[in-house]
Amino acid sequence: MNSMNLLEKYGTVSAPAELTIQRKLPGPIERIWDYLTDSDLRSQWLASGIMPSTPGGAFELVWRNDELTGQPETRPEGFPEEQRMTSEIVIFEAPHHLAFTWPPRGEVSIELKPVGSDVLLTLVHKRISDRKNMVMVGAGWHMHLDILAAKANGRKPDPFWQGWLRLREEYERLIPE
Repeated sequence: MNSMNLLEKYGTVSAPAELTIQRKLPGPIERIWDYLTDSDLRSQWLASGIMPSTPGGAFELVWRNDELTGQPETRPEGFPEEQRMTSEIVIFEAPHHLAFTWPPRGEVSIELKPVGSDVLLTLVHKRISDRKNMVMVGAGWHMHLDILAAKANGRKPDPFWQGWLRLREEYERLIPE
C-alpha cells in the first residue's frame, strides 16, 4: 500500500479560517527540512528566498510557478509570471518546526515528525481571510506539496497550473460555504 493512502489526500478545514494538509515524505527529516528552508531546494517546489533562522527575521518569497515542473503550459489569466511576498519567521526549530507570517494577517506552520524512515509533514495555514481565499490556498498548498512529494521521491511532478486548476475546482466543492 502506498503510504500516501494512509493520509487524507486533501487539506481539511481544521478550525474557522484554518486549513491543515499533510504529506508523508521520504526521510531523513533533515533532508525535508532543507527542502523547507534552503532557497534553492524550496524554489523547486514552492518559492525562492533566503530564509533567516531567527524568529523576527524578515525574508521575501518569490514564486515562479511556471518554472516548477519544467513543462510548458499556459498560466491562467490574472496570474503574473512572478509573485513576491515579504514574510517574517515566527518559529525556526530545526529540523522540526517552521512557522512564518503570511501577510496581511495569516500564518503558516509546518511541522515535521519522523515516522519510521519517512517524515510526516503537517502544514497549517491560519487566519485565511474568507472562503474564496481558502479555496485558492487549499489548491495552492495541495499542488505545491504534491510537487515536493514528487521531487523528494525522485519522480517528475505533474504540470503546476493544470493541477492547480483541477484542484481549485475540487476545493470549491470540498470547502463548506
